Amino acid sequence: MRQHRVAVVQAGTTLFDTPHTLERMSAHCEAARRDGVELAVFPEAYIGGYPKGLDFGARIGSRTVEGREDYLRYWRAAIEIDGPEVRTIGGFAADMKANLVTGVIERDGATLYCTALFFGRDGALIGKHRKLMPTASERLVWGQGDGSTIPVLQTPVGRIGSAICWENYMPLLRQSMYARGVEIWCAPTVDERDIWQASMRHIAYEGRMFLLSACQYMTRADAPADYAAFAGEDATAELIKGGSIIVNPMGEIVAGPLHGREGVLAATIDLDDVVRGRYDLDVAGHYSRPDVFALRVDATPRSALSVEAEDGAPPA
Repeated sequence: MRQHRVAVVQAGTTLFDTPHTLERMSAHCEAARRDGVELAVFPEAYIGGYPKGLDFGARIGSRTVEGREDYLRYWRAAIEIDGPEVRTIGGFAADMKANLVTGVIERDGATLYCTALFFGRDGALIGKHRKLMPTASERLVWGQGDGSTIPVLQTPVGRIGSAICWENYMPLLRQSMYARGVEIWCAPTVDERDIWQASMRHIAYEGRMFLLSACQYMTRADAPADYAAFAGEDATAELIKGGSIIVNPMGEIVAGPLHGREGVLAATIDLDDVVRGRYDLDVAGHYSRPDVFALRVDATPRSALSVEAEDGAPPA
């Protein structure tokens, strides 16, 4: 079977309230299930939240007490990979009998990562990708991923992988995933601009694959009353405006863009279109020129601690 029903879910986080966000996620998953969706993609930082507009009290050479409290609040809303929230999300996937990809804020000790989690149809966590390069002020609150979490996973709906928001602008990351045969590119984001949609069309056309970009849609009502960055804003004011789309291997938009509301945007895709598209442009095959260009990926997990015996051998 090469035809599949896939969807992007445009939804907003209830900032600093992860249990309520999970309730909202459950409703969206139920809507996708009713539509027969086999793969659903949620936005960047959906569980844990994207703290748009906050500066966490940081200036060069100084941090504020209030900013530290903002970080603590954000840290508390994040989730751990072995925590109950991940099991809850897995339950949503199992209920849907579908693969599910979602952005989360992952807590690992005191450090946070912007992460995409992959779930199988049985609800099992089958992979994760930590954002390699947080953008601009995101680096204040998110750590960097390493090469050990850039999976391309074989699933019943095809070979799927993910790049988060502006990681999509890293050419070598894209090529590393093309070389592993990605067929469905998941792009969780909070980038609401028109140029983002143009970029998604380019990447789908470059890699000759399907691209599913799920963007958050958030209003002032999704943030607590004391959310400093948007104090005084009307409850209907849009903090993130959406723009989720599904693109085919010829760079054509087949669903979306969705603006102005939350929703499940679905389309039926045919993986044979990947092969048809790569007939004249396979950037990891006949169009790659490996005699001229080579790409090396270091997939070694990086840890802050490495212990060796005095003679250089690993300890027993």
